[in-house]
Amino acid sequence: MKKILQKPLTKKILIIFTGLILLVLLLDNLILPWYVNSPEKVVPSVVGKFESEAIEILENAGFQPIVSDTPFDEKFPKGAVILQKPSAGKEVKEGRRVYIFISGGEPVINVPRLIGRSVRDAKLTLERLGLKLGTVNDLPSNQPKDMIFDQQYAEGTPLKRGQTVNVSVSLGDGLGEIEVPDLIGKSLSDAQRILAELELRVGKINYQHSFSLLPNTILDQYPSKGNRLNSGDRVDLFVTKAAEPLQDDQLREE
Repeated sequence: MKKILQKPLTKKILIIFTGLILLVLLLDNLILPWYVNSPEKVVPSVVGKFESEAIEILENAGFQPIVSDTPFDEKFPKGAVILQKPSAGKEVKEGRRVYIFISGGEPVINVPRLIGRSVRDAKLTLERLGLKLGTVNDLPSNQPKDMIFDQQYAEGTPLKRGQTVNVSVSLGDGLGEIEVPDLIGKSLSDAQRILAELELRVGKINYQHSFSLLPNTILDQYPSKGNRLNSGDRVDLFVTKAAEPLQDDQLREE
């Protein structure tokens, strides 16, 4: 018997067995009685509070806040608590975890490619995604008649649900006398001068943030180069503006 107890494997088994017995005794006599007898507290309401404030409230009340998810929600601003578990008013053990769900804000929809489609097809596509077809401009073009050859927002541009997208539809060749110049990459002042020289006018100017291009650089135009317009017609421009610096929370996310 003494030889058996001196074997390394036997010693390991005895140590593990002794440890399990001690663990059971510890749970039975200390941990479980402490948990059963620990005081209960009422969970405070943090729905509608912003994340930092909600965490502070829960910690001060003796709970452990855990950020669980950040779903999109149109009813709550971005960063606000939309749901908590356990819910407010419940009595639970002090120190318990409280899971909070943070609003990701209003969902955005990426604009689909409409160029090459018919107006009917574009309308159905936009409505299926939660967007709307805006103004349909009939313009002369070297593209097939009744085909969309230009769209207000480039494919992939994020928009809020319900926003509209204007399109240009081809009337076919030969209806305009002035060919639209290529303005992409030029400065806004140069584009204005070029259009004025051709007896065309600057239409709506849409500003977009850019980290790589200088402010007042033409990103896109509407209608695009090569289309034909009449004197006095307008060309909409998409122009860069200085990008806003990233906030600390955005930098941490990246």
